[in-house]
Parts: sequence; C-alpha cells; structure tokens
Amino acid sequence: MKKFSVKDIVAIGIGAALFFVLGRFVAIPSPVPNTNISIQYGLLSLVAVVYGPVVALISGLIGHALVDFSFGWGIWWSWVITSGIVGCIMGLSQKKVDIINEPFAGKRIVTFNIYQIIANLIGWAVVAPVLDIVIYAEPANKVFIQGLFAAASNAVTTAVVGTLLCVAYSAAKPKKDSLSKK
Repeated sequence: MKKFSVKDIVAIGIGAALFFVLGRFVAIPSPVPNTNISIQYGLLSLVAVVYGPVVALISGLIGHALVDFSFGWGIWWSWVITSGIVGCIMGLSQKKVDIINEPFAGKRIVTFNIYQIIANLIGWAVVAPVLDIVIYAEPANKVFIQGLFAAASNAVTTAVVGTLLCVAYSAAKPKKDSLSKK
C-alpha cells in the first residue's frame, strides 16, 4: 500500500478546507428541499485529477463533514460518504487525463467530463439515496428526487468550474524544458 507523502497530506488539508469554504459560503439554494447547487465539486475534481482517487476521497469526506457540522444540523453521513465516493471516482481519471504532464485540452477535457458525470450519477443518483434509505429510513421518492437533482446540478457545475480550474492549472504549469539551460 502506498504511504501518504507530505504533499498528499497537504493536498488533503487544502482540498478539504477549500471544499468546506465553497460548500458553506457559496451554496446556492435550489428548488429541491435540503439540496443546494454546489460548486465545491469542481474544486474536488481538480484535486482528483492532480492528486488521485485516495486524496480526493479523503478531501471530499472531511470537507463535506465540516460543511454539515458548520450548518448545525448534524453530519449527514450518507452524503458525506457520497462526496468521498464522487471524489474517488473522479480521481480514477487521473492517468487518462494526465493534467500533470500534458495540456488539459480536447480529448482530455472530454475524458475528464465523462468521468465526472459518471461519478456524479453513481454518487448522487444511486449511492446517496440508497444510503439515505438504509441509514435514515428516508422516503425513497424524496431522496431519489434530491439525488437526481444533485447529480444533474453537480455534473453541470463541475463541467463548468472543474473544467475551468483544470484549464487554469494546466496553463499555469511550467512547460517541459522551459527552465533548461540552452
């Protein structure tokens, strides 16, 4: 098993903190009860493609738990777990997207968005509602409506915010051999 590097631990801390700030202070109310339009999944997608599935999983878990705790309604574990799972699934795209070594453009943007849409659908349309029913005995019709709305809105916000963050990150990285002596 791979041990966490200092870089991984710092990335988890920063990723969770930024997830918290965006989830707590940039939550956009939605027409679906107890469900916000969230932009923090765009940030989580950047963490996922740069640092991989495990770092994204832990960042999502900690960040979402802090958001729930700060609102004062208690930690809604089904959604906290789902945030971690969504981050992990998005992180599985890390090698295919390869934002570290290659420009984030064209096919890589499409691949990134396919992964994040699948992650959001699995997480919010399946995992979160099922866990809501199993853990909290919530009514199925209510949680599946919430889950489908969350899947759609998170996929859209991640497509916009996540893609823009990845493009900016890729553009800001020094190009190979840019610092070589000639």
